[in-house]
Amino acid sequence: MTTVTEPGYADLPRLIALMTGDEKHSAAAESTLDVIWVLYDRVLDVTTENFREPGRDRFLLSKGHGPMAYYAVLTAKGFIAEAELPTWSDPVSRLGHHPDRRRIPGVEISSGSLGHGLPIAFGTALGLRARGLTQAKVVTLVGDAELDEGSNHEAIVVAARAGLGNLTTVVIDNQSSTRGWPGGIARRFAVEGWETRTVSGRDHDALYDAFTTAHPGRPLAVVAVVEPKG
Repeated sequence: MTTVTEPGYADLPRLIALMTGDEKHSAAAESTLDVIWVLYDRVLDVTTENFREPGRDRFLLSKGHGPMAYYAVLTAKGFIAEAELPTWSDPVSRLGHHPDRRRIPGVEISSGSLGHGLPIAFGTALGLRARGLTQAKVVTLVGDAELDEGSNHEAIVVAARAGLGNLTTVVIDNQSSTRGWPGGIARRFAVEGWETRTVSGRDHDALYDAFTTAHPGRPLAVVAVVEPKG
């Protein structure tokens, strides 16, 4: 009798290695790997069985350029077949250099044009509240340089005023922002009323605690610090 083992965290580098041809974005992709894994493996209630259910948790990858780590985690969790990975970005493949919500099960937004994920997540959280689905978590992942986009700051201001406790923004900090922010990334959220936590973006237990410790009545910003880009 042969036992089939679901791929785990140790398989992710191998799965990523199956996708070639966009090496310039490999660092951007790998910076997100541990955060996405912890979310899908330990935090979010979203599976191949429930990803169409209204009450599911939602993950929105705003940092959509170079989505290799995202595809690898979705493969490990059964949303994508491993055999598809080597053909990514081919004309007939549904796996593009930016994820496409119309083609890939479990992908919530088509992303890659930076600055869209947080505003969409804000609107999603508001929509869930209007439907009474306040237990469904909405998590968006952005890059530190992406915060230069002004649309993020409008959403940061309004989300806290709305008291969206089911909204989480993860900022991958690989020190690639052009100018940065006085007092650091977390302060940009804190001054507007967000709960903020800064942890290593490679420490799975610290990430889990940051995501799951209660923050009633306030949205949460988790700054995940990884090695500097380049």
